Amino acid sequence: MAFSNRVSKMVSKINGLPEFIRSWALSKAVGSIVKMVGYLKIKIESMDFNQVVVSVPNKKRVQNHIGGVHACCTATLAETATGLVIGMNVPDSSLNLLKSMKITYQKRSTGGVKAVATLSDEQIQSVRTVEKGELLVPVVVTDETGEEIVACEMLWAWIPKKR
Repeated sequence: MAFSNRVSKMVSKINGLPEFIRSWALSKAVGSIVKMVGYLKIKIESMDFNQVVVSVPNKKRVQNHIGGVHACCTATLAETATGLVIGMNVPDSSLNLLKSMKITYQKRSTGGVKAVATLSDEQIQSVRTVEKGELLVPVVVTDETGEEIVACEMLWAWIPKKR
């Protein structure tokens, strides 16, 4: 039997829509649940069990004082990508929580910013089968030139929900 939880069921339904509307529908659905995602207008480009891709254009709403994407928005983008990929895989009986984040800003961004979080098959198996655990979720954050602008370490934990 294939794995599913509330998040993956929602994504599966949305991924059944015509391709031209999927990203918009994913972004609206996630943004209605995670208010900061909606406020920052983070675009959910794609979501599956192994990888989540999110982006934000360089618009006034997210800019810093020098016209680039604000550092906090960049951190939120990385946190969103990693949280969603964990969320796709954590059982409904568990709760996923960001335990720590370490972000090293390497260069100023040019244009919009994209974050890609990826889990290996071994990591996915751990999240799905270990009742309580934690793992560093790999995420790559790039700007429109394709250059990596920050180095991130996002440590996520999952625990059983209290009954």
